[in-house]
Amino acid sequence: MRILVTGGAGFIGSHLCDALLAAGHDVIAVDNFITGRRANVAHLMEHPRFTLVEHDVIEPLDIEADQIYHLASPASPEGYMRHPIETHLVNSVGTLNLLRLAQRSGARLLFTSTSEAYGDPLVHPQPETYWGNVNPIGPRSCYDESKRFGESITMEFIRRYDLDARIVRIFNTYGPRNDPQDGRVVPNFIMRALRGEPLPIFGDGSQTRSLCYVSDLVRGLILAMERDEARGQVINLGNPDERTVLELAQIILDLCDSPSEVEFLEKRPDDPERRCPDITRARTLLGWEPTVSIDDGLRETIAYFRRYVGQDPRAILDG
Repeated sequence: MRILVTGGAGFIGSHLCDALLAAGHDVIAVDNFITGRRANVAHLMEHPRFTLVEHDVIEPLDIEADQIYHLASPASPEGYMRHPIETHLVNSVGTLNLLRLAQRSGARLLFTSTSEAYGDPLVHPQPETYWGNVNPIGPRSCYDESKRFGESITMEFIRRYDLDARIVRIFNTYGPRNDPQDGRVVPNFIMRALRGEPLPIFGDGSQTRSLCYVSDLVRGLILAMERDEARGQVINLGNPDERTVLELAQIILDLCDSPSEVEFLEKRPDDPERRCPDITRARTLLGWEPTVSIDDGLRETIAYFRRYVGQDPRAILDG
């Protein structure tokens, strides 16, 4: 099968390319390298069934494919706040271009949305039927609202043109190839713990996150694409093992055997207080649930980052 992965040089996208190639498919990865990194796919460049195309999907794309995974977008607070206009465009104009491509070529499409579509939720855990509590003009809205627009236009193509598409809302994901400078809690805490630096906690640390290891997430994405029952559906993918940020800091300090301490800072605006997926739909439609424990996943991630202690953090991305 010929499969197009936008954002294929990103953290999740590169792991998805690995899995699709391992399954025997031909993979075309498209990335404009705003936040994606060539180092993430360097090991694939000589693979006979892998092609890398440098392209921004806000410009039309003419690549024939059987399946389209649309992952292109800055996805971390550091990334989308640094590139807010680009984030708006890739999830709106870019999504429209890919929907039209899928329509022309008869491809099946998966749009990756986000748990940020729920904003700072008033319902817990968050089911797909919850409409969310999002600040439409806040500092995070470039990501939250553009993903919500991407969901809306995808549903219009499903309803109006009977497009074979599905939407996945991705909750916090971590693992090797995380960008240590992207502002997400796991790589930030790990790199600081390994260097003996304070771990910054914004607020009192009682806010929660539910962390899914990247291999579990990729398995869920592939199931969502392949299962006919997922057509026209919105599906949460994440690990419902909910932990406070303070608890995560302590787990990482213990696993790193680090002398670091936590440092409490002012709470960031619109930072969700609780974040935990209801994955009933994923269990029912896909037969999916995460299997990698937080300790095992963090050990793998720590081992990946440990090689770069003492180096400039950019070395992990460029080398």
